[in-house]
Amino acid sequence: VQLQASGGGLAQAGGCLRLSCAVPGRTLRRTDMGWFRQAPGKEREFVAAISWSGGTYYADSVKGRFTVSRENAVNTVYLQLNSLKPEDTAVYYCAARTPSLNVHIDYEYAYWGQGTLVTVSS
Repeated sequence: VQLQASGGGLAQAGGCLRLSCAVPGRTLRRTDMGWFRQAPGKEREFVAAISWSGGTYYADSVKGRFTVSRENAVNTVYLQLNSLKPEDTAVYYCAARTPSLNVHIDYEYAYWGQGTLVTVSS
């Protein structure tokens, strides 16, 4: 399963970006999708997830600023990043798994995209 993440770039603090994760050739209808990020010198951390049934989950650090959504018809998941802060600077990864509990645990995801860099300047 190949995941293609895109949409990263440079933004100013307070700005916004939209990340996309395309999964060509695979239906997302029975797939949980997650977003994780890794900042320089830090461990990878959970950002957001959307379950196969549409339930959404967020890390406390992004709640109210980021929105995860999915468009099954085009096999794509999105992460809208609003009110960006310099501490949001990281490589963002999308990931996929068969439905299960604990959406915030990275090792429960079997498939990963290549990552897209988000840089937020102050």
